[in-house]
Amino acid sequence: MRLAVKDMAIATGGILIATLNQHDAALLDLHPVDRIRIRKGKAETVAIVDYAKTEHTVPRGHIGLFDEVLQKLGAHGGDQVVIALEKKPESLMHIKRKLDGKELSAGEITQIIEDVVKGKLTDIELTYYVAGNYTRGMSLRETVALAKAMIETGERLHFPRKKLVVDKHCIGGVAGNRTTMAAVPIVAAAGLFIPKTSSRAITSASGTADTMEVLADVTLDIKKIRRVLAKAGACITWGGAVNLAPADDAIITVENPLSLDAEGQLLASIMAKKGSVGSNHVLIDIPVGKGAKIASRKEALHLQREFRKVGKALGIKTDVLITDGSEPIGNGIGPALEAQDVMWMLKNDPRQPYDLRRKSIRLAAEVFEMTGRCRKGEGEKLAERLLHSGQAYKKMWDIIVAQGARIKSTQDIKLGKHTVEVKASCSGRIRHIDNACISKLARIAGCPKDHGAGIYLHHHVGDAVKRGEALFTLYAESPEKLKYAVEMWKEIDGIMINKK
Repeated sequence: MRLAVKDMAIATGGILIATLNQHDAALLDLHPVDRIRIRKGKAETVAIVDYAKTEHTVPRGHIGLFDEVLQKLGAHGGDQVVIALEKKPESLMHIKRKLDGKELSAGEITQIIEDVVKGKLTDIELTYYVAGNYTRGMSLRETVALAKAMIETGERLHFPRKKLVVDKHCIGGVAGNRTTMAAVPIVAAAGLFIPKTSSRAITSASGTADTMEVLADVTLDIKKIRRVLAKAGACITWGGAVNLAPADDAIITVENPLSLDAEGQLLASIMAKKGSVGSNHVLIDIPVGKGAKIASRKEALHLQREFRKVGKALGIKTDVLITDGSEPIGNGIGPALEAQDVMWMLKNDPRQPYDLRRKSIRLAAEVFEMTGRCRKGEGEKLAERLLHSGQAYKKMWDIIVAQGARIKSTQDIKLGKHTVEVKASCSGRIRHIDNACISKLARIAGCPKDHGAGIYLHHHVGDAVKRGEALFTLYAESPEKLKYAVEMWKEIDGIMINKK
């Protein structure tokens, strides 16, 4: 059938969709989620069918094409295209096999991931694959195959085979905890090569990319990342700006509504990102504690073993640290406040959060020892020396300038101008600070979109406080958000104090 193109002026974010008038669809016996092949001259692509119930949306004799399909065909509104029925992707049969509890081969998993990247699967179809992995579990072979498929279907940073390339990753779930931004310049100051791509916040107050964005540009493509690495030997960029393991982003999107985070997918997701930037040495940080993503040491030890197995299978030397995740790390919660913490720490400013310093030193030390940069037991001394001497601070500025500095000094970091101190309702000792509650409150105040919003903690677990003493300061960029955050705190009070 020959149809005239209607430009729908809508982007789907990747899925290839074509909309038919319901009468034209009935003539061809086409139904929603069927596939059609669309041809314009020598260009052709396969799209997923949707249909319009009104002539206004898509008139008879027309086909509504979304941006991605128009780009594939080089088509414009009014152009003529020819459509034909196309069979559904074979990967749907592989997904059904997974739902039936079968172990998938590397080839079957690769085909699923290739179809995801090419936009051949709808979110619903991809969700079935995610649900199959969640309910049926994944073998080590499936996990490794998924990681490899994610790496191979995206862009990659390539380095000489013998070059030592390091990376680190935190499982997350701890408010603050900007140890990546602190550890990267320490590691790079020792001469190690560390291309760090990071994520933005999904449920937290700030992701590493959100915090780094306060200091420098993080939206860099592959060419720009290579230039930064050539100048500074390290980078801290947003992974979403480059096509590294793109299938992982699609999977995360469908996981989020029900938090369907299958263990195998978690392992494959993290290791694929590391493999795509050419890392051959990776340190994984697993924070454990009440309120963190991983609640028990038993679960953390299991994940530690699995990470090492997957890393070995991928040819990546992988070390895993189990750390304390029972309360926020650092004082600042929110992009600007966290950036301020990091810069104070690297500068050896007396206002620095010493818990962030201790953990960053420990992580950097582990990297030094696993890569042979120093002998076992000597890593912390090296990390402390690089910090104390100012070399790590200088390296951070090298990275900031190479990425496109947004500040000239730490004083340029702007915090929300609307503030209020939240005070202790009783005297006693702080027993627990809930990570999830603190992150939620910071988000209500405007994080991560409002970089200056957030929370500055004046106390941590174990500190003695008096009634009326400030527990933390709330920052916001608008009085309305500040007022709402104060009201919400009365409901979600996330700091427990043992009364005297």
